[in-house]
Amino acid sequence: MKKIQKFGSFAGVFTPSLLTILGVIMYMRLGWVVGNAGLIGAIVIISIAHVISITTGLSISSVATDKKIGAGGVYYVLSRSMGIPIGGSIGISLYVGTALSIALYLIGFAESFNDFFDIGMTITDFRITGSIALVAITILALISTSIALKTQYIILTAIAVSLISIVFGTRDFVPDTVNMVATEGAVPMEIVFAVFFPAVTGFTAGIAMSGDLKDPKKSIPKGTLWAIGVGLVVYISLAIFIAVSIDSETLKSDYNILMKMALFSPAVVAGIWGATLSSALGGILGGPRILQAMSMDKVTPKVFSKGKGRNNEPVNALILVFIIAEAGILIGELDVIARVVSMFYLTAYGFINIAFFLENWANPDFQPTFKIKRWIGLLGFFACFAVMFKLDMIAMFAALAIIASLYFWLQRKEVQIQSNDVWRSVWENIVNKGLKKINANTEVQASWNPNIILFSGQSAHQSYLLELSKTVSGRTGIVTNFKLIVDKDNDKPLKKTEQIVTDEAFSDLGIFARQIKVDNIYTGIKNIATTFGFSGVEPNTIMMGWPKGLEDSKEYAEMTEVLLHLDYNLLYLDFDKRTKFGNYKAVDLWWRETDSKNAEMMLNIARFIIASPRWQDTNIRVLFVNNNNVDTAIVYNKIYKLVEDLRVDVEIEIIHNAVQQRAFYDLIEKYSATTDLTLVGIPNYKIEQQAEFIVKTNQLFETIGSTLLVKAAHNFNVLDLNFIKEK
Repeated sequence: MKKIQKFGSFAGVFTPSLLTILGVIMYMRLGWVVGNAGLIGAIVIISIAHVISITTGLSISSVATDKKIGAGGVYYVLSRSMGIPIGGSIGISLYVGTALSIALYLIGFAESFNDFFDIGMTITDFRITGSIALVAITILALISTSIALKTQYIILTAIAVSLISIVFGTRDFVPDTVNMVATEGAVPMEIVFAVFFPAVTGFTAGIAMSGDLKDPKKSIPKGTLWAIGVGLVVYISLAIFIAVSIDSETLKSDYNILMKMALFSPAVVAGIWGATLSSALGGILGGPRILQAMSMDKVTPKVFSKGKGRNNEPVNALILVFIIAEAGILIGELDVIARVVSMFYLTAYGFINIAFFLENWANPDFQPTFKIKRWIGLLGFFACFAVMFKLDMIAMFAALAIIASLYFWLQRKEVQIQSNDVWRSVWENIVNKGLKKINANTEVQASWNPNIILFSGQSAHQSYLLELSKTVSGRTGIVTNFKLIVDKDNDKPLKKTEQIVTDEAFSDLGIFARQIKVDNIYTGIKNIATTFGFSGVEPNTIMMGWPKGLEDSKEYAEMTEVLLHLDYNLLYLDFDKRTKFGNYKAVDLWWRETDSKNAEMMLNIARFIIASPRWQDTNIRVLFVNNNNVDTAIVYNKIYKLVEDLRVDVEIEIIHNAVQQRAFYDLIEKYSATTDLTLVGIPNYKIEQQAEFIVKTNQLFETIGSTLLVKAAHNFNVLDLNFIKEK
């Protein structure tokens, strides 16, 4: 069995890239660019285009020396760094752009070929010639990739000879003065740039051959950057030569002027034909390999992953490239095709650059042998989208809409590959920096942002406790639910991977979930409350169901004492299995003189409740028990100001209790019997009084609906609810 043939830097990357760079635009449109933009304008256009190609070439080269590069070139790199959804969407765009670029090169060939043989210069004539040429190079690609690549050396020689012939050609077109800038009646610079830009996109032709290279990590940086560098020198030099050798009016009107001024015009013809056909051949070879790689990853239909021969030539993918290229040829106008191709390539290059930046910035495992500064990738990213915006804002948004559609489609397909994308590293980096920033902020009186440790237990109504925990945590709060598995022996804890719970009941609500083994429920809660969390995001609230039947439990009393000592906010939900949360329409906050800190916490909870879609139409009441016969207006105005300061829209109700002196819980039974959710503060009491408090509270819960008991930690402000001094 013959060994699979692989190629080195020169044959596999440099030559196909350079031949695509020095292609149809150089011969057929560079003079037109100089004629319309002037010499300075042309150099600016060439320079801006090369800023994008150089930054992208550097970015792709750096990523290529970090990761194992397989078949698929740019697609492979993006999919392994930014994930299948982005890699696939850009890969599809790049594939279509590559296929359309074949049409660009062949229409350019047709213009020159038809002009040389004088066989018709209409769009229909170009379509016929271009289609015949497409069939010819497709057959060559089908016969042998090796033969196709070997023809590159002949074409490269022909291009060199043609350039020499142009430099030593006639001086019949020398202008009286060299136009340094655009003259009146010239084509706008945006259009000139869009037509020129495909000239610098050729460097991806070599990268697309990544699966056929002996050493991609060595060949891609070396071959790509040399091709870009040589192309830049040739374009700048030729632009200067054209500007001083040919008058601008001729440059604007005659696309074949370089052939007419050459010392030996057949040499230029050979160069044009060789460059255009080799560029098209580069697309024919590279495009199918992108589609084949995507199909192997199940991004595109599997039929395109099949290859033939010992090199696994992508024949099926080649047929689709042929069809897309033929569709482009039927457009028939080189300038129109060039502008479409520019958008596809600019979008792809923008994402290549940002992929490198994110890898370099966020991924601790990013260790390329070819090192460059990360800002280069960021520069390339902004340059691509700034140019797209300037060229055609509508086309830019259309391109981004197409990429976004492909992204969401691939995300729904949930294609999995054996690779970690960079987004995990990006989020880890953001979280790391955010935690450091939060931890460095020593401000105590900040707004309460709940970080709740939840013990929801296993019951038929667990979902309601989960729902309420997420509601009272607000939009940015964190909820972590702990499932405690009682194991009296507890000799072996669960593995770290086993402690993570991925149940949809938690993930749908955005609740983190863990499970651990404990030898005792109360000891487990104390241990978690003592150790869980880390700097910057310390848990500040414990939430659980109300402990019915535990009034005589010494262990529960000790646990409560520890939680109070740790200065947690405590939330206990007594869930009414019959009424549940009713119609989510009524919430009562009960205040008394001793609820100074609890009152502020209740108002914060109320703020989060009304922000929840389920509770957004609810009516919230603050009920204050006036036991000291203080003037109603004084009490109302002060509570109103406290509520106003916290920006909570509530109804204030003052309950006069100075004469009757009814028990606090009796009043709650009377006024909140039909309330959907009642919030009551837990008073300060000695731990030995806990049993009595639990018994009385249990009696209350028998007569009212779902109730949330609140005990605020010391970080809450003291709201002055003592009105005796104001009588």
